[in-house]
Amino acid sequence: MEAIKQCYAITQELIGYLKGDGEKESDTIGGLLDQRKAALTLLTKPTTENEKKLGAALLQQDKELLELLHAEKRSIQQDIKELKLKKNSNQKYVNPYQSLQTDGIYYDKRK
Repeated sequence: MEAIKQCYAITQELIGYLKGDGEKESDTIGGLLDQRKAALTLLTKPTTENEKKLGAALLQQDKELLELLHAEKRSIQQDIKELKLKKNSNQKYVNPYQSLQTDGIYYDKRK
């Protein structure tokens, strides 16, 4: 009974953290996910009615958590894409002639 309560509490904390506004640190999310993974390994088959209800609530939380984690992943991917675009744009500004094609140009190396 203690393991399922611990897993429920950790999952609730993780959902609250992901729903919160502001910057999210990957170390905090990773730490909570590691704690949740450890708590999930301790789970056993529910025997009482109370454990079954808590297990059903935990399954609902799991669905919500997966949606929030996918949204966070998409946000991170978007940030990486924007960063690459900024880097490429900045590089073109610094050296505008770097990306010019030189096909078809004859270079005379003789003097």
